[in-house]
Amino acid sequence: MAFLSSRRRRARLALALDDAALSRLLKTLQATTSTGTIATTDLCSAQISRLLDQDTDDWDRRSHQISVLAYCLSDSHVPRAWAAREPGNASALVLSAWAQLVRARSEGRLEDGAAVAESCFQAAELAPEDPTPWVVLLGLSRLERRNQSEVFGLWNEVLARDRWNREAYLNMLAYLGPEEMGSRIQVLDFVDAVRARAPENAPCAATELTAQVMQYQSVLTLGGVEALMARNHWSHAPAAQALDRAARTWARPGFLHHAAALADLNLLAYALIAAERRSEARPVFEAINGTVTAWPWRVEGDPVTEFEKARNRAATGL
Repeated sequence: MAFLSSRRRRARLALALDDAALSRLLKTLQATTSTGTIATTDLCSAQISRLLDQDTDDWDRRSHQISVLAYCLSDSHVPRAWAAREPGNASALVLSAWAQLVRARSEGRLEDGAAVAESCFQAAELAPEDPTPWVVLLGLSRLERRNQSEVFGLWNEVLARDRWNREAYLNMLAYLGPEEMGSRIQVLDFVDAVRARAPENAPCAATELTAQVMQYQSVLTLGGVEALMARNHWSHAPAAQALDRAARTWARPGFLHHAAALADLNLLAYALIAAERRSEARPVFEAINGTVTAWPWRVEGDPVTEFEKARNRAATGL
């Protein structure tokens, strides 16, 4: 992660976070797809393959890169066309499945869940050690509201390959919440288990704080008196303690080193500002160095605008 120098960097949304290679690829893909040439799929798939083949055993980095590519290409024909042309390519199959999942979440309906699952199972056969096909299957099972025994089975498949997979933990957190197939008690039990077992700087380290921010925002979005009282959430012991643990270490140089570390620092900065702990937020904003994630800032308005307002409050104490 880059840290703030004497000059404050202008805030900007960056899906790639601090992954320079992924950022360059996104720009290249945008330029390539805008040409509208017949060879677009071949060009894009070659560019994507080049990136994904670099660190084939860094599952954390691979999950981050494929998730970002799936989001950016969810409305493109490229992922499906690539998978159709190279049915023996695990990366092509997973990207196609993940992109369809992203699109389904956006539209509120899944076009062909069986085809998505089949792509994942084929990818899993081609690359048995890769957790990403199972991550997509886990996300698919959430969307389809599958029963907990089936979901936990997929969860165990991910963990057998990548013990602290960030995307898998966040999927389980959402699935176990009262908005989906669980309850507040199940969320608390899950968070307690993660905190007891996971290293403090694991890729899934933000699971506990994510749960607290989700609960805070669920009250905030109610509006009215409830929204006015939402800030009291951070004075309750579970929320305050989760924030204490993260604020103590996360912003230290090199402490968080997983691919989505900057996303977790955005979460921490947001929570500290919401809790009126502005002096503690200042070094977190310095560590972020202007790299903004859409969530959690988007809940209260334009993410970049909300980030800038919060950063200014941390800097001035107002």
